[in-house]
Amino acid sequence: MNRQIPEIELDDIVRLRKKHPCGSFTWKVVRLGVDIGLVCQGCEHKVLLPRSKFNKQLKKVEGKEN
Repeated sequence: MNRQIPEIELDDIVRLRKKHPCGSFTWKVVRLGVDIGLVCQGCEHKVLLPRSKFNKQLKKVEGKEN
C-alpha cells in the first residue's frame, strides 16, 4: 500500500483531511523543507507541520493561489 505523494510548491492551495477550528479545510503552502509551513485560508492562522504528518493529512492539491 504505497500511496503516491503529489508534488507541492510554494503558494499551492491544499486541502487537508481535518478542518481547522475556524471551519476551513484549505491551506496555502508558505514554506517547504523538512517542515511544511501552512496558512489557513479561513482565519490566516500559521502552522508548521512535519512533512510526514503533512503527507498523512493531505487530501488533495487544489492548485495555485489566484
